[in-house]
Amino acid sequence: MMRLPWFEYRAPRTVAEASAILAAEGPQAMLIAGGTDLLPNMKRRHQTPKVLVSLKGISALKDVANGSGLTLGAGLTLTEVLDVDKLPAALRQAAGQIATSHLRNMGTLGGNLCLDTRCTYYNQNYEWRQAIGFCLKKEGETCWVATASKRCVAVSSTDTAPALIALNARAVLQGGAGEREVPVEALYRNDGIDYLARKADEVLTKVVVPAGWKSTYWKLRRRGSFDFPILGIAAAVKMAGDVVEEARVALGAVASRPFLVDKAGDFLKGKKLTDDVIAEAASLIASRAKPMDNTDMDLYWRKEVADDFAAYALKELRGDDMSVTRRRISRMHA
Repeated sequence: MMRLPWFEYRAPRTVAEASAILAAEGPQAMLIAGGTDLLPNMKRRHQTPKVLVSLKGISALKDVANGSGLTLGAGLTLTEVLDVDKLPAALRQAAGQIATSHLRNMGTLGGNLCLDTRCTYYNQNYEWRQAIGFCLKKEGETCWVATASKRCVAVSSTDTAPALIALNARAVLQGGAGEREVPVEALYRNDGIDYLARKADEVLTKVVVPAGWKSTYWKLRRRGSFDFPILGIAAAVKMAGDVVEEARVALGAVASRPFLVDKAGDFLKGKKLTDDVIAEAASLIASRAKPMDNTDMDLYWRKEVADDFAAYALKELRGDDMSVTRRRISRMHA
């Protein structure tokens, strides 16, 4: 591991001050909260900002409000998120499966939502990447995953984003032009390099999660105790008795952005979660999972098990006890 490159460190006390620094410094500046992803990337020279703008001293980013819905400050650590009362199950499961307890004590909700995309050919040390002529995402001209591609296909590896998308949450951003609120799904572009729709001077300040959803999140990873997702499925429903009134299903770690599977949600509306309905919905969900050969494990197997994981999520929402399956999955690749 190389040493960190030289940089200036700024510690604003307000979001407005942080935004002003970003606007003044331009592409040379980057935000840092917990730094659990950014600092290792800087050591490997994936990112080399001249100025780091710390968000740690902005107390407003730690605010929590719990009324008809839930508002979570983007500066909350993942451990602090897990301590919030009435946290939706999908977000609790997603946040609780990120990294280790030590990293959750440092990493933030906003940091996980803005997590850099990952790829086998990108997440290597500088010398390794130099030996292959680098890659399209950083300093090179070729995407080694899909050599004919003009677009980087590095994959989104955030756990909290699929959960929040399924929960129909909204993200609040603040910049020089003021404050705006967008669906969490709208934060992302399907581009491994330019993967965030956040403006250059904007700070993600909070997430607003509506109430009334029953939800769950299922994650596939090699090590059950600590790893990035290679498949994430979040599902949320509103029920009228045993009939689905509304449904939202989101996929993560199968593209450069997390996204909503609209067809599955539309299909589930007005139906009971019978085995046949779950099987059909799971097939619709899996059809949208198109993993590339740029993360861990065989891509064909990862696509195949998307059907199984979607069914696990829907069965859990039906009320089935899936605890044995969860424990088995957490051990099977450890």
